Parts: sequence; structure tokens; C-alpha cells
Amino acid sequence: MDAMEFFQLSTGRWRSQRTTHHLAFKRSEKGESEIQIETLSADDPKIIEICHLHEFGPSLAVGGAFVSWQGSMGWDREEENHTGSTVFALLPDTADGREGTLLRERGYAEIVPVAGHYHMDEEDGLVLTTEYETMSSIERFWFASPSLRMRTSTVKRFGGFSTATFCTEFRIADVLEAASNADVASLSNPTPEQIQKTVEPTKSFSFFGW
Repeated sequence: MDAMEFFQLSTGRWRSQRTTHHLAFKRSEKGESEIQIETLSADDPKIIEICHLHEFGPSLAVGGAFVSWQGSMGWDREEENHTGSTVFALLPDTADGREGTLLRERGYAEIVPVAGHYHMDEEDGLVLTTEYETMSSIERFWFASPSLRMRTSTVKRFGGFSTATFCTEFRIADVLEAASNADVASLSNPTPEQIQKTVEPTKSFSFFGW
């Protein structure tokens, strides 16, 4: 698949469970969030606007996504807020759309507009590499099933890695439907073990292209 197809597969509501390892302190922090992903066409005003923001011609974009989230982390102070949104725009460098430039309205490691590089790896995972002024980040997204997505990220600054994060993300609608069918609709916050028992895959496909 190409990167736009990956975004289309990601459309919907997701619940994310995250573990972040703070390497300098040798400690880990857990958190969770709810994520909403909407695919954007190449002529969407949000895509055109972000291309102009980064001084790229909108005709270079094939589309993108609008992502919003609301969550919390274990070390949060009372005033901290993990709510936000960002726009992604894909500008492919290759005919197959599997590699190119990714424009963001808001970066992963810094809350500033940023342009990075994306590519689809040999297992159809989406890899995003972003260079900031004082740090860099590498993120990889992949599907374990159509309703279960995984994500890893590392942030490197001052010559060494500072954080490493692993996320498990599952579609909320699929979980609730499966829970209802299994007569366990009372599960308002299902665990990964309960999800594995109740969710039926909606379709099967190979990320190796076979």
C-alpha cells in the first residue's frame, strides 16, 4: 500500500494505551488517549492551507489527514492538558506514493509546524522521520489487524536518546460492537485481554504485499 492508503485504513476513532520510557531517569510512564482520524482529499482547504504554510505548491499533495486527540499521562500535573489536533499532508517523491515529504501543522516532539520525511517499509509500516532544531524523532505505525494498530517512537536530543514510546491503538467502534455481540456491553473501558477475546477481524490482508 502507499501512505495515503495507510491513512485511509486509519480513519475512525481509536483508543490508545501508551508507555513512555524516560531513558535519562530510567523510569516509565503510562497514559491513554482517544484519537479521531479523518482522511483529507488533496483539494481539502486544510491541505491547501498547510502547503501554503510550508511554502509548497498544493498541487504536489495527494491528500492527508486531520487528527485530534484527548488524553492523560501518569505524571501529569493539574494544569497539564493533552488535548490537541494537527493536519498531515503527503507530498510523494516517488510514483508509487510510498516515500516523500510529510507536512505537519504540529510536530510530535515540538509544538511547531514541521516538515519531515515518510516512507513505507518492507512490511507496509509507515515510518516518519522528523528533524527539529534541537532534536529528532522517528515514529513507526503498523497494523496488527484492521482494528489494532501499533506505534513506536523515539526522540533523540543532545546526542542521545531521551524517550522511547510504545502505543497500542484499537478502534473504539469495533470494540463496542463486539462487546455488544458477546453480551458484555457493560465494559466501558475494556482491557487488551478482553479486546482480544471479543473483537472479530473485519477483513484480512497482508502487509508484505503478497
